[in-house]
Order: sequence, then structure tokens, then C-alpha cells
Amino acid sequence: METGSFEQAVWQIVGAVPPGRVCTYGQVAQLAGYPHHARHVGRTLARLPPGSKLPWHRIVRADGRLPLGDEQATRLRREGVPVLAGRVRLTLLGWP
Repeated sequence: METGSFEQAVWQIVGAVPPGRVCTYGQVAQLAGYPHHARHVGRTLARLPPGSKLPWHRIVRADGRLPLGDEQATRLRREGVPVLAGRVRLTLLGWP
């Protein structure tokens, strides 16, 4: 896997997730053309510089849990995403 092209693909997909919707790390990896690389998606997003405009908060775990806690929950709630006990319901909010 070429790191630069993987990162570019991840950023493009994450940037396309609309407000009020969420996508899983695995879905991002699949859409980027790298199935089974969900953890690499997480690492790529973890390296974003502070203040990045990329909507990283819209990416969640496969079970709907929010890996980044309160800040992620706050950002999602601002977009109208219901968060209950640190989770979102993917059946209602999943993208694509």
C-alpha cells in the first residue's frame, strides 16, 4: 500500500461525508479501495493537524461507538446526530 495515495483517498472520502451522517472506519477503507484497512484509516485521521477542516468526527466504529469521546459527540450533536451512551445508530445515519 502506498501511504500517500491511501491518505489522499481517505481524506477525499471523509470530506464527502455530509453533515448529519456518519461512516465507519471500515466503510472508509472499503470506499478508498483498501478493504480490511480500517485501522489505517484511524491512524491517518489521528495524524490530521490541529484545526483541520476535515470532518473526522463523522467517522465511527463499526458498532456505532465514538472512539474520540466527548468532543466527537458534541460535534455530531451540533449536526443533529443523536448520540446515546457514546453511540450513534448506524441504521439511521450511515453513509453512503
